[in-house]
Amino acid sequence: MSDVFILEAAIPAEHPSLPGHFPGQPLVPGVVILDQVCQALTQYLPGRTLAGLASAKFVAALLPGESFSIQLGLRPDQVSVEFSCRRGEQRLAQGRLLLAAATEAP
Repeated sequence: MSDVFILEAAIPAEHPSLPGHFPGQPLVPGVVILDQVCQALTQYLPGRTLAGLASAKFVAALLPGESFSIQLGLRPDQVSVEFSCRRGEQRLAQGRLLLAAATEAP
């Protein structure tokens, strides 16, 4: 990743997905982390559209309220973006997003 975009994020303890995700010991669901990654993508590459998720790997749990960083980088193919989520030096998740083909204005 040559051009890197980094965004800080946190999932509040009041998030609606948390009560059912391990009651009494809530963990942030992976899909909620992916949603944050997708939101970061819209800031990193405005005007580009997400086409899909090529891969995602979750390697550590995120607790409600914990800060984490989202790192995005456009791959040389210009149609995919690598992402990594970290809490400090610890990797939480990583993967690759696919972008829809860029369209030019008429």
